[in-house]
Amino acid sequence: MILNIVFLIAGLAFILVGANMLTDGASSIAKRWGVSELVIGLTVVAFGTSAPELVISIVSAINGSAELAIGNVVGSNIFNVLAIIGITAIFATIKIERSIMTKDIPLVLLSALVLLAMGNAPLLDGASSRILSRVDGIVLLLFFTIFLRHTFSSAKSATPAESQEIERFKTKDMPLWKSILWVAIGLAGLIIGGDQFVNGASGIASGLGVSDAIIGLTIVAAGTSLPELATSITAAVKGKPGIALGNVIGSNIFNIFLVLGCSATIRPLPFGGIGNFDLLVLTGACLLFWIFGWFFKQRTITRAEGIILATCYVAYVAYLVANA
Repeated sequence: MILNIVFLIAGLAFILVGANMLTDGASSIAKRWGVSELVIGLTVVAFGTSAPELVISIVSAINGSAELAIGNVVGSNIFNVLAIIGITAIFATIKIERSIMTKDIPLVLLSALVLLAMGNAPLLDGASSRILSRVDGIVLLLFFTIFLRHTFSSAKSATPAESQEIERFKTKDMPLWKSILWVAIGLAGLIIGGDQFVNGASGIASGLGVSDAIIGLTIVAAGTSLPELATSITAAVKGKPGIALGNVIGSNIFNIFLVLGCSATIRPLPFGGIGNFDLLVLTGACLLFWIFGWFFKQRTITRAEGIILATCYVAYVAYLVANA
């Protein structure tokens, strides 16, 4: 058990460091090729923040740990909305731009609804089992391309506040040889870390006598989302809690459309222990987030609402542990 915990922690460290190095190196190369800061921020950097989930889910899919692959994404998205937004709002009220309320958050809700529908294919189209097929994976990737097009279109007409959010992604200048080295080391870190992390997580699940789904929904999900949590809390303390919105919205959409899209395309993923309860919690969390921002105190997430969101996450984890 101790060795598996070491693998888990070391694997996560390799993944996080590798993702940062890959992002810095790729961003520098892109800038050298004349790619704008805006495009880099919306693609390379955004990809880097979802790299941990992507690597873990792909490695899990290849290793046949489908529950870990799906659980990682579902659990991470639940953690993002309930824990990260909730805790950030406790530190500082989050103000939401109108365009985010009317365009971006509905996309987050749509991604959850699409996954819920795919998880209930037997009820909708008479499929024989609950599985994310390769066709489902391709459909998710098509949704992702539509999201990217929407993102670029929105960025061109961004408000000053939204432009400031994009501007926080500053590309590091470095020599070409160093950029290439950073990309190579980053990729190696992601591959090595992903393999060790998945092995450690599966080992812990076996040692505790619980399913990969439970580990994916809790330990793995929280572990891969800790950097976003730290960034969001730091931003809130500095008076910029809106950064948490960018983290959560981008991460949740990337996770479902890109991460699960790639993973299912590589290898079909049975839902297994990821039940409707988990998918409904994810959908409900996104809906609650949207309702709080739109109806109670318009376009804000208050401290009281943050406490409710965070409490919902604690209750969800407590339910999983009690029924493990």
